[in-house]
Amino acid sequence: MTTGMPQHGSGVMSLWVFDFDGTLSPLVPDRHDAELHPMCRELLKDLSGKHGHFAAVLSSREIEDLVSRVPLPRVILGGASGLVWRFPGGHRLHPGDPAEARREEAGRVIAPLLSRLSSFPGVDVEDKGWSVAVHYRHVLPDALPMLEPLLQELEETPGIRAFRGPSAVEVQLLSHVSKSFGVRRLCRFLGFDPSRGRLLYAGDDENDAVAMRWVLKKGGIAMSVRTRLRVRGARHVEDPAALARTVRELAGLAPRNEQGKTG
Repeated sequence: MTTGMPQHGSGVMSLWVFDFDGTLSPLVPDRHDAELHPMCRELLKDLSGKHGHFAAVLSSREIEDLVSRVPLPRVILGGASGLVWRFPGGHRLHPGDPAEARREEAGRVIAPLLSRLSSFPGVDVEDKGWSVAVHYRHVLPDALPMLEPLLQELEETPGIRAFRGPSAVEVQLLSHVSKSFGVRRLCRFLGFDPSRGRLLYAGDDENDAVAMRWVLKKGGIAMSVRTRLRVRGARHVEDPAALARTVRELAGLAPRNEQGKTG
């Protein structure tokens, strides 16, 4: 499969893959306000412009939403946890009709439960196309025990896959899809062999943890941002700025200050 990506011969390659929310972007009360941290923006720009390096952002957000938040044309973008991709040059990859049919069926199955959840005070149900996020950041603490059985029922629904995140449950409408699926798919598209190159994944929730375990199994580097995920071997950094500083050092890039300018 041709992606339009440049070829770099037989030299050692590096693939840097990042989650968006909470990883490259600080978590905010309103998800619509999320944006790249300045230091992460410069990191992506510098990585994607360096010979032999691929920089990618892999998110559960829809691809158009992600494109608007990462306006860097040389950065590879994966939406819907890797079901949809945009490559430099504008080439895009989408799932086919069978996947669309399975998504519609899963949506019908969980629709009644989502309706019940959306009526729960403080819950916000976000339709992401290929997934659904149930946000409960604004649920009163005293009401959380009453919400939990509904969340567990959602997680146990056959045919879907659910991941816990910070005050949210992310439901993949196709059960085989996860960030690990997305990273493996990207490696295939690029012809990238983790055993012969350098692979890093950074994220902050359970969906990211699945990708981290696969990356670590392949000899790569995993970084947990802000939250300490239960992933043996993953490194921890406190926030997006710390992530940017750490990855710049790993990549041999010149340091930048908190505003993203060269220090």
